[in-house]
Amino acid sequence: MRNLLEFLAKYNYWLVFVLLEVVCFTLLFRFNDYQGSVWFTSANTVVGKVLTWRSQMTAYWDLREINRELVTRNHELELQNSLLRQEIQKARLDSTRIYAELQKEWANSLFVEARVVGNSVRNKDNYITIDRGEADGVKPEMGVVCGTGLVGIVYLTSAHYSVVIPVLNSKSGISCRLRNTDYFGQLRWKGGNPLHAVLQDVPQHAQVEVGDVVETSGFSDIFPPGLFVGRVTRIANAGDGLSYQLEVSLSTDFSSLRDVCVISNYDFIERKNLKQLNQKVNKGI
Repeated sequence: MRNLLEFLAKYNYWLVFVLLEVVCFTLLFRFNDYQGSVWFTSANTVVGKVLTWRSQMTAYWDLREINRELVTRNHELELQNSLLRQEIQKARLDSTRIYAELQKEWANSLFVEARVVGNSVRNKDNYITIDRGEADGVKPEMGVVCGTGLVGIVYLTSAHYSVVIPVLNSKSGISCRLRNTDYFGQLRWKGGNPLHAVLQDVPQHAQVEVGDVVETSGFSDIFPPGLFVGRVTRIANAGDGLSYQLEVSLSTDFSSLRDVCVISNYDFIERKNLKQLNQKVNKGI
C-alpha cells in the first residue's frame, strides 16, 4: 500500500494528464457528429481485423458442427425440391415458365458472400460485423441473408468491413407477409429471446393460423419477395383492438451465424440514386 501511494504521489501529474485527455476525447467524439462518424469508421476497421483473427481461430473447432448442419440442411432442401416437383406435376404447370420467372426476379441481383466476424444477441440493439465492404461492392441499405433465411440490413461500411443491423435490433423494421396471402406487417424484435420476433399491424380479419409461413413482402427495395423468415407460433391481439401481434419463430439462429450473403441489387441502386436526385431537385425548388 505504501509503495502504491508513493507511486501515485510521484506520477500524479501524468495520471491527471491522462485522465483529462480521456475526458476530452470522450466529449469530442460523443457530442460531435463528424468526429464521431470518423471514430466509428476507423474503430470499425480495427475491430473488424481483430474479430477476423479471432473468427479464424475459432472456425476450425466449429467445422464438425457446421458440417452436421450442412448435411441436415441438404436433406431438407432435397425433400422440399421433391415436394415442389410433385406439386408442379399435380398442377400441370409449365416448369420452364416458373424457372424463367425466378430468373427474371433475380436477374439484377448479385450475391456477395461474407463471413461474420463480430456478433451479439444479448443486447437490446445488436449489431453484426462482416468481412466485406465498399471494395467488395457492399453499400449501406443492402439486404443480408443466410442459408436459413433473413439476417438484416447493412448500416455502415468501410473499405473491407460492414456493420449490419440484424432483425435482433430495436431499430429494425422489415416488411413481411403471410405466405400465399396479401396480409403483411412490420417484423420487429422486442428483446429477450433471440429466436423469436413479432409481426405487427396484421389486420384482425386476416386468416391466420399457428404454423403459417412468414416471408418478405417485397414492398421495399432492399429484399425481394418470398425470402423465408420463420413461422407463426402464437397469435395475440394488439392494443389497438384492430390488428394482431404474431409471434414468429425465426428461421435464422443468430447465436451461431457465421456465413452470410449481401444482396446487391442493381435496380435498387438505380432507384436509390434517382430518389436522392429527386430530393435534391425538390430542395432546389
